[in-house]
Formats: sequence, C-alpha cells, structure tokens
Amino acid sequence: MTAAVRSAGRVAYLGPPGTFTEEALLSQPDLAAASHQLCCSIPEVLESVACGHVDLGFTAIENSIEGTVNVALDALIFEHDLLIQREVVIDVRLHLLGPPGASLETIKRVISFPVATAQCRRYLSDNLPDVEEVAANSTAAAARDLADSQDPTAAAVGTALSQKLYGLTLIAPGIEDHPENQTRFVAVARTGIPAPTGHDKTSIVVFQRADRSGSLMGILAEFAARSINLTKLESRPTKKALGDYCFLIDLEGHIADQLVADCLTSIVAKHGDVKFLGAYPTTVPGRQEHNTNAANAWKDARAWIEDLRGQVGGPGLDRY
Repeated sequence: MTAAVRSAGRVAYLGPPGTFTEEALLSQPDLAAASHQLCCSIPEVLESVACGHVDLGFTAIENSIEGTVNVALDALIFEHDLLIQREVVIDVRLHLLGPPGASLETIKRVISFPVATAQCRRYLSDNLPDVEEVAANSTAAAARDLADSQDPTAAAVGTALSQKLYGLTLIAPGIEDHPENQTRFVAVARTGIPAPTGHDKTSIVVFQRADRSGSLMGILAEFAARSINLTKLESRPTKKALGDYCFLIDLEGHIADQLVADCLTSIVAKHGDVKFLGAYPTTVPGRQEHNTNAANAWKDARAWIEDLRGQVGGPGLDRY
C-alpha cells in the first residue's frame, strides 16, 4: 500500500546502490521518483533528515528473524526528534553471489552486512562450515567491493538487485534460513503527522517515572481497558543506568482517534513520559472492525456520562 503522505522531495537512504533498503524504496512510486541521497550508514540517514539536508529518511527498523534494527531505533528514541510517515514491508530474499568463475568449492570468505549473514546461518553452516565471515556496512557494499576485487575465494550475501548492478554470478539463490523472512522499513521526517486512513499504527516510547512493582502492568492496563491492540512491545535500555529501561510500543489506531488520545493522555498523567514517534498508515493487517466497535462503545459511554453530568445542579426534589 502506498501511503498518501507529503511530497517525497529529497530522500536519504542506506547505500550504495543495491541494498534491500533501495529495493523497498523503489516499491513506492513517489519515493522512487524523488531525488535520492545515498548514505554510508543508518545514523547518517537519520542525521541528514534531522539537519534538514533531506526531506525524508528511509531506513530498516525491524526484521522478522533478527528483530529490531537497534541502531535505527535507538537513534529515533534518544538522538533525534523525527516522525514516522509510513511503513513499508518487503520479503527478504538473500543470495550467495560471487565474481565470474567462483563456486562453493573456491569460497574461503563470505562478506555481508552482519544482520544478513545471521539470517543465513543454517545454509552457511551446512555448506561453508569453515568460511570466514567479514562484516560490511550493507549487503550492497559487500557486493560492490567483491565486484571491485574479483576475488574468486570470496562471496557476498546480497540482493538480486546488487547481483544485477555489479555483474556478479549467482552461486546459490534463496539461502535465507526462513523463506517467510520480512523486513520493515519506515520513512521519517522532521515534522508532520499523516491524516488517519482507518488502517493506521501509532508508535510511542514510554519512560517510567518510577521503577516500581506493577508499573508496566499499569501501562498495559490502559490499552487493555480501551481494547487497543498492541502489535509490538519491546524494552530498551535508557542508557542512564543498568536495569533502567523504556518501552517501545506500537499500537493499532491513530492519535486522531479519541480512544488512542485518551489512552496516551492517561499514560502521561499517571505512569510516565511519552515520546511520540508517529501515527501513520500500516501495511500489517489489523482488526479494523473491532477497533471501530470499541470506539463506538466508548463514544456511547462518554455521551451517557456527559448526560448525567449535565444534570448536576439542575432542578429536582428539594432535600428534606
């Protein structure tokens, strides 16, 4: 689904050409048509947005196998005040690539982004048990460097796009351990909250004011009381002290929804400080009918209580 958000303008993302990030970005027609700035790292992508050098930053934030991309998440939580504008989820297909003439028998080193290498652990263990693993800044950087070196004893774990761009040989296709592997990307900007679409997600970070028994339960109870479904709950160190954690929460709904607004208001008033990361269209199937029914139930309940409150101090029987 392509979200109707701001004009893309200039977009920064992880380079060089051929990354999974580029594959995901090219799946969005408006982002593909924008002016691009390729960066050497995810922190550089987000810094470019924060400094105003680009309008949007596009970065991986979560993988279905390896979990959160911590370098991206921590930058959004602790370093920058940026807002998520949309999410994009793509299937991840990893291939073993080599220079012309390379084969499994010649490979002594495998180069790739460590997260990608970790997603091929079973294949590498079964087929290249003694191989040396070399870290690169991205899958595309690994493919580019291999193409430059033409080293027949080296291979790269990379994308079909990088194979095409850098003229490499496909040694083994689809070597990922889990064929259902997916990665979630987000586009972020300095300002702006997309209008609700009826199929949205809100991302927040909650910092507890006091580390006491039951504090997380109290936070979660606010969502449960309003039948708001959580799609992600993760703790992250606050970087202040050992054992001091904050909570990243993704929830179904939009800040413009009264239920979501009431819930966040209650959390701030009673439980902790909240950093708002964005409310944006989601690509993940949700419980739209359930959410609508819950919102209507709360609307009816609010109307009932307001009617009662409107009778306070009105005419009635005299006390005796």
